[in-house]
Amino acid sequence: MRFFSASTFVFRPKILEYLRGYTPQKFVQDALAGLTVGVVALSLCIGLGIASGTTPQAGLYAGVIGGFLVSALGGSRVQIGGPAGAFVGLVALVTAQYGFPSLLICTMLAGVIMFTMGACRLGSLVRFIPQPVMMGFTCGIAIIIISTQVRALLGLQIAGSEPVEFFPKAFALIEARGSFEWRTLGLGIFSLILIKVWPARWSQWIPGSIVAVIVGTVVVTLLGWADVETIGSRFHGIPQGLPTFAWPAFDWRSFNQLLGPAFTIAVLGSIESLLSAVVADGLTGDRHDSNQELMAQGVANVITPIFGGIPVTGVLARTATNIRNGAATPVAGIIHSIFLLAVLLVAAPLVSRIPLTTLAAVLIIVALRMGEWEEFRLLRRRPLGDGAVFLTTFALTVAFDLTTAVQIGMVMAGALFIKRVADTTEIRAIAREGESSESSVPDLPDGVVIYRVFGALLFGAADKLETVLRRSGGDVRVIILQVDAVHVMDATALTRLEDLYERLARHNKHLILCGPHAQPYGVMERAGFLQRLGRCNIQPDLEFAAAQAGRLLLEKTSETGTKD
Repeated sequence: MRFFSASTFVFRPKILEYLRGYTPQKFVQDALAGLTVGVVALSLCIGLGIASGTTPQAGLYAGVIGGFLVSALGGSRVQIGGPAGAFVGLVALVTAQYGFPSLLICTMLAGVIMFTMGACRLGSLVRFIPQPVMMGFTCGIAIIIISTQVRALLGLQIAGSEPVEFFPKAFALIEARGSFEWRTLGLGIFSLILIKVWPARWSQWIPGSIVAVIVGTVVVTLLGWADVETIGSRFHGIPQGLPTFAWPAFDWRSFNQLLGPAFTIAVLGSIESLLSAVVADGLTGDRHDSNQELMAQGVANVITPIFGGIPVTGVLARTATNIRNGAATPVAGIIHSIFLLAVLLVAAPLVSRIPLTTLAAVLIIVALRMGEWEEFRLLRRRPLGDGAVFLTTFALTVAFDLTTAVQIGMVMAGALFIKRVADTTEIRAIAREGESSESSVPDLPDGVVIYRVFGALLFGAADKLETVLRRSGGDVRVIILQVDAVHVMDATALTRLEDLYERLARHNKHLILCGPHAQPYGVMERAGFLQRLGRCNIQPDLEFAAAQAGRLLLEKTSETGTKD
């Protein structure tokens, strides 16, 4: 059954495939896995909502609605959707600059972009994001998450709202250093240690983060530590009940300013989701549908904001927990969302008692685990260009914002790629005026020279054809350009080749192409260059090319004799 079908557009959620032959045994597996993931997701959804500069319920709504839609419509059997640490800095910045309603519109725009990418079958393009860029912004995001939790961990009192940018935030925290609350700090450090030392074999049943949240809540409640901030004291609790539908108010004058952040959210969400799905495939032996996954993420990010939720994506930690606990189908992800909804409906007053310092400890551990810290140690072993891209992306993510970091990082990575392609392209003279430097090259008449091109002929390397132009003077009458080692040519390289041909033609000299591959041949044919060059001057190998050069020289000699 296909909901929508066309030659280039197929919408087929994985759940349809796995519901065939669904058994009570699979439901029990899914229920146990979904409940466990729901417990893990509870503190993360609340914490990420707070860290993003919004509200605890905004994170929970994202887990409930976004998580449901990702599992129900996605292209992976075990993917879990919800709010992610990757969005924290960007969401906080957009909220601070444009307001929460604009963030919701920005998220919806990102959802449209993601759905369009999946519908156009562009899921595989995410793999072309260079690793140094991904590692750089991942480490930068981890630092941003940690910086957002320092205030809650220490119990600092900051006059006014906490700055969003990293350096102003750091200065504000330093200025407020004298206001730290020792019981808050003690409970936060205890929570960090508890999560860190919690045995891994117990985590599949109850994660250390949940134990820390429960213990912290009990301690604050029983001891009556009123100075320790909780969700209730900071945010006046979490509304009990279903998320309400409300179209966000929006000022269209800021629309253009939201396109950049929306595109960044879409790219980040796509990367995070598809990387998580790839890892999940390795753990389960399945194969996800990347295009369907992107479309599901798109739908989730269009609908979730209408109910007040922040951006969602597929998240690796919760997906891995789902797999480790025996999830059989996407129903496990749906059950995880139902559990979060039950918390909203029944246990919202209890959740309001959770101390913020304990949630800060949970998010700091998450940030430390998500950061690719090994990359800093390996910098000396990496190529210099890759290291520069990584450090630049990292620094810009921390100092400015993720949109700027990704844009500049991609530009740097693109320039580095162009340089490397250009460096691999070589034009070498292999025979000149009757002298052969290779045994496979036939004897040539005087006035004939062979140049062989190695590598891709793209715009970064096209200027190397100027070498042939500069060497085409003197007694050279025919140039044979052997291009059998060139598999790719672009318009810039074609222009340089046309310049070479025209210069030779003006001086009554000739150009012969030897062994062009299909792609360069097609580029030259569509541009009409082969017709101007003459089909007889396109030869399959050097032996035929040398024979054609001899005929051209003979015709020139005959023409000269006739004129005389």
